[in-house]
Amino acid sequence: MRRSTRRIPLFLALLALPLGAASDAEHIQISGRDVAIWKPAGPAPTEGYPVILFSHGFGGCNTQTTFLMDAFAHAGYLVLAPNHNDARCGSARRGMRGANRPEEPFRKPTEWSDVTYRDREADIKAVLDAVTAKSFRGVPVDVNRIGIAGHSLGGYTALGLAGAWPSWKDPRIKAVLALSPFSSPYVQQGDLGQMNVPVMYQGGTRDFGVTPTVRKSQGAYDRSSAPKYYIEFEGAGHFAWTDLNRRYCDAIDAYSLAFFDAYLRGRSEALKTLIGSGRRKEVSYLRAQP
Repeated sequence: MRRSTRRIPLFLALLALPLGAASDAEHIQISGRDVAIWKPAGPAPTEGYPVILFSHGFGGCNTQTTFLMDAFAHAGYLVLAPNHNDARCGSARRGMRGANRPEEPFRKPTEWSDVTYRDREADIKAVLDAVTAKSFRGVPVDVNRIGIAGHSLGGYTALGLAGAWPSWKDPRIKAVLALSPFSSPYVQQGDLGQMNVPVMYQGGTRDFGVTPTVRKSQGAYDRSSAPKYYIEFEGAGHFAWTDLNRRYCDAIDAYSLAFFDAYLRGRSEALKTLIGSGRRKEVSYLRAQP
């Protein structure tokens, strides 16, 4: 793979800043990878805890979005987030250093393919292999209830593993939460229509570099298989899904948890309410095809 010499768009380049607030997450090693883990609260269900994996943005790190990881764990999910090779914040500042430039230009999505950032696919699958052994470090898990969330380039990663790159598809993943996802390569040449797992996209009215590709006619949302949801937050920019901006935490937590609860636990009441008459004031636009 060749390295781009093109400038990185500001909305993605800023993820190289030292994100990652102080976190209570435990850090463990899985196949040589630094993985942050948030253990679930509450008694274990008979079948074990459901699992959520998180993929960080370009130049971010596994602790860039602790507010949402904490919310998942407090709601009874086992949460794991690996540092990818491009990580440059949190624990990554004390260890590995990621590349300053993307593998392919963000402004040239047609040059991306299923070999672009394949190391991220390998990272997630290594964590999946470790966690699907019924019991993970003393935490019982339900290997049939696994979801993935990702922000920005992490959204690209999550969508790829859900099947937007067919060669990446991992059938262990049952639901995908794409937070301001870099989805342009999939709109151009991916296979969003064949993911065949529930997907929720989230964007913002000030997320100028990413959200339009999700929302536009024949964009990522339109091309995705149902069930699918799109939530757009009024005034939210690209960093609304990181610890740099806490304004939207409660709303992001509410929609994200409702989505995973519906499709990993079969508890659909909260999601039905939020996409109906219970829509939160922060939401400027909403589409749903359950």
